[in-house]
Amino acid sequence: METQRTDVQQGVGALASFVRFVVCGGGVGLLSSATVPLLALLMPWVAANALITVASTILCTELHALVTFGTGRRAGLRRHLQSAGSATVAYGVTCAAMVVLHAVVASPGLAREQAVYLGASGLAGIGRFLVLRLCVFAGGRKEEAVAVAVRPLLTAARLHGDLRLAR
Repeated sequence: METQRTDVQQGVGALASFVRFVVCGGGVGLLSSATVPLLALLMPWVAANALITVASTILCTELHALVTFGTGRRAGLRRHLQSAGSATVAYGVTCAAMVVLHAVVASPGLAREQAVYLGASGLAGIGRFLVLRLCVFAGGRKEEAVAVAVRPLLTAARLHGDLRLAR
């Protein structure tokens, strides 16, 4: 009846989750970046970007629930709203980084802009991963630990014929 994982197991779980987070988020990001210009042929670019941003955030939240953090079920409205909140904060971080860059350097050039944007995106992504893992999707791991603790008790109850406890 083991309810706690060792530090080594938790570290591997966090690393594996982070890799899945990067792959899922990055894959959806690449798909989104290819889709916005195509959709912009049918509507204004700002509208296309907004639509794809909302759709990709919803898709990523579902992928994070099912794949990245392995909750075993879809995200639900509360988790979608929390994830959208963390995505909004991440967006604010990248915008702020670009505003600061342009306030400090008059003409930063494309390479410097890309470096600052990618750096801010990376930091925002790490922050978003932590928020999602520790706050938004943390319940799945707690519920899993309870299930691991209860399963042997149910099995023992069935073996001893105590149907009241087995239910």
